[in-house]
Amino acid sequence: MDLETLQVLWFVLIAVLWTGYLVLEGFDFGVGMLMPILGRKEKDRRVMINTIGPVWDGNEVWLLTAGGATFAAFPEWYASLFSGFYIPLFIILICLIVRGMGFEYRSKINDATWRRRWDASVIIGSWLPSILWGVAFANLVRGVEMDANHTMTGGFFSLLSPFALLGGVVTMLLFLTHGAVFVALKTEGDIRVRARRLAGMFSVASVVAAGGWALWAQLAYGTTWTWGAVAVAAAALVAVVVSNARAREGWAFFWSALAILAAVVLIFGSMYPDVMPASNDPANSLNIRNASSTEYTLTVMTWVALFLTPLVLLYQSWTYWVFRKRIGTHHIPEPIGLPSLTPPRRTDGRGTPPSSGTPETPTPQDTH
Repeated sequence: MDLETLQVLWFVLIAVLWTGYLVLEGFDFGVGMLMPILGRKEKDRRVMINTIGPVWDGNEVWLLTAGGATFAAFPEWYASLFSGFYIPLFIILICLIVRGMGFEYRSKINDATWRRRWDASVIIGSWLPSILWGVAFANLVRGVEMDANHTMTGGFFSLLSPFALLGGVVTMLLFLTHGAVFVALKTEGDIRVRARRLAGMFSVASVVAAGGWALWAQLAYGTTWTWGAVAVAAAALVAVVVSNARAREGWAFFWSALAILAAVVLIFGSMYPDVMPASNDPANSLNIRNASSTEYTLTVMTWVALFLTPLVLLYQSWTYWVFRKRIGTHHIPEPIGLPSLTPPRRTDGRGTPPSSGTPETPTPQDTH
């Protein structure tokens, strides 16, 4: 393949990687955001965490791969993006770190205060990235202020335009819908019913917000063929509402994932051939030609991706297949964490602390 073909190929592949990340991590974020709403009791929260427990860290690999592919295939894009978007990306990174710590550490000590603090890290670490990813991608569609050296000249607050903020609201609602549908798909009992009810509310809100943003993006920045992506996204979101109302969680999840895919197609299709448009002067824009690596680099990357990508897909598909069954509160044993670090209250005049029972052994599926 010649250089121009390789540049287009890797632009498309990076879009595919972002699609995988937003579809898979999207429901992870949604589950985290819904914890204070659906997680009325401790076992409800543990059920929610266990729906994503086996897969959430694997889903984040798509982000690492998308970032690595951008660095290798389009280093100029990577440099300008990560320097210009430094603050929002740094916030996202911190959120992903503390969110992962929350998943792993909340069960280490059997103490309600300990768990509440780590739950807060999961909840905040899910809400902020859900909004900031939408703000970031909306700015890539809209364009940012750049000089002739492809360096962003605007500050953090220049990224907070009405178009970008609406983009943040859209991704937040899409992930809430995606997460609620996933919880309904993976659970049973009362939490499944409540998740489906929330999915109905958020899916209707997503139709309104996403429809408005998609029309704005298409009319202001889109091309003729991206109308197809707008149509697919709109039809998919309506299908989510209908499928969820009929208690067809599997189909609702499929349509929700398709809506996210169509949104990514709209974003990257509106940008092409630019990878980072300059709003102040189109001559300063980064595109697939002036931002790409050499032909040799792109060729080597293509061969590596050709051999390794199927293996990654097979492994991740196998993981989802192994953990495909629904879970409920009756699958969740009693906590087995270390005793509380807080000194127990005295229960009699001699100051004898209350005795504690022996915790049950957890089932293999419950790790949180």
